[in-house]
Amino acid sequence: MDLFRAFLAIVLSFLILVGYQYFFMKPAAEQPAAPSTVQAPVTSAEQGPLPQVQAAPPAALVPSVAVDPEARQITIETPLYTAVINEQGGGFKSFVLKKYRQDLDEASGPMELVRSQQASSLPVLFSLDNGATQTLPLFKASRERLSLAQGEQQAQLEMEAALADGTVIVRTLTFHADTYLIDDSYQVRNSGTIPVQISPALTLVNEPFSHASATSRFLFSGPAAYLNQELVETKPKKLSDGPIVLQGQVSWTGFVDNYFMTAVIPRSDQATLVTLQGGEERVRSVLSAGITSLAPQAEKSYAYALYFGPKKLKILQATGNALDKAVNFGWFDVLAKPMLWLLNFFYDFTKNYGIAIILVTVLIKAVFWPITQRGMKSMKNMQKLQPKVAKLREKFKDDPAKMNQEMMAMYKTYKVNPLGGCLPMVIQIPFFFALYRVLMAAIELRHAPFMLWINDLSAPDRLWLGFDIPYLHGLPVLTLFMGASMYLQQKMTPTTADPTQARIMQFLPIVFTFMFINFASGLVLYWFVNNLLSILQQQLINRQSKA
Repeated sequence: MDLFRAFLAIVLSFLILVGYQYFFMKPAAEQPAAPSTVQAPVTSAEQGPLPQVQAAPPAALVPSVAVDPEARQITIETPLYTAVINEQGGGFKSFVLKKYRQDLDEASGPMELVRSQQASSLPVLFSLDNGATQTLPLFKASRERLSLAQGEQQAQLEMEAALADGTVIVRTLTFHADTYLIDDSYQVRNSGTIPVQISPALTLVNEPFSHASATSRFLFSGPAAYLNQELVETKPKKLSDGPIVLQGQVSWTGFVDNYFMTAVIPRSDQATLVTLQGGEERVRSVLSAGITSLAPQAEKSYAYALYFGPKKLKILQATGNALDKAVNFGWFDVLAKPMLWLLNFFYDFTKNYGIAIILVTVLIKAVFWPITQRGMKSMKNMQKLQPKVAKLREKFKDDPAKMNQEMMAMYKTYKVNPLGGCLPMVIQIPFFFALYRVLMAAIELRHAPFMLWINDLSAPDRLWLGFDIPYLHGLPVLTLFMGASMYLQQKMTPTTADPTQARIMQFLPIVFTFMFINFASGLVLYWFVNNLLSILQQQLINRQSKA
């Protein structure tokens, strides 16, 4: 039984870190993959029942559309990004973030959020037939290049398209110097002599962003929406079974991963509906605004905002529109966001996120120092009672009830709480997971250097030795230090386990070392520093007990 308990302890420790990815890092909500499933429309006392909105019909994700030779590529230059708009359809052919790179290597170039090249598969396509069009109108731009000059806060680009039925669409894009938010409005005018029925929709087509991180496989990447005051994340593989329809009060919809996002924000109060199609390689999101009839010479306006940029909490909070809800730390959100704030607070002073992680770790350890102190002392006292516990077990080995009764009496006599060593650890677990989650997903650590060979806190630490090491490709020095510190801490910590259990538990640092080999170096740094502080605290307690 003792051997089984020791083995169980190792397995549970493994599940805490690896199983956590599955049980605590699921998307906030998933919609059933049924084409006919539509959420009930939202109503309000002021607005009354929302008008009917039809889901976008199934369509090819990349319909075959002939290239218009007259279409130009319109370039927009701001301090934050460079964008290129294709006049055919008006989609973004390129969107490059100037302050972020594709990879750690500076030669990798700036981060590109658009990977498609075909006009029909570009993000931000406006249509009047609920996104089902197989043709793309030519949006003639007022100029071929727009650049925000020094000191200029915003600039506008006007584009106009004439459809075969006499409908004219005037598009106005407003770009800002200090935000990734883009205002995108459309004025639809029926210049014909008969009424036309329109069903405006804005379509996003996204492929996974062309970057990778050590932890990206553990975190959500795919279509997301903030719907009815709730974050809805849909796994792309669910879409392979058919379109998924979301209806209600849509604050925004788009495509997110752990570091970047593209989103459309409806500006009107009209009923909106999101239709998701595609799969893991490409996702098509159609934001519909309802069906209406446009009389001859009548006009109707539709307004949106676009966000193409980093999924950084501080930036998203300043942008508004509930975009900050995209930063989701799961069950530990209420603890994780204050810890992220602390991390940035210390970074503002140190200008080094590695040092900021150390300071946050020290602060958390200091807060829990008193209760950890009591827990360690309780374990020390329990260790002193082990000879008496062994005698009671031998004396009452055939009477477990009497043995437990005598043990409780002994604990009461010596004023020892058998759970005293466990309770401090239980209290700290939520805080550990919260910081763990932050260090896994925070864009602040992406390509953030620490010192020496650790030049990216979001990647595993590897020291290049001049030759390739199979599988590792470098020496995980910090991870080995972490494992060694865990072993030393274990040797110093009082234990009530029998010799067989103790020998098996010695393998726990080895297990953790292998588990952490491919974890982000920022997370390994936190664990290493926490171990060192625990060693210091245990050393102080051991000295006090000898005095």
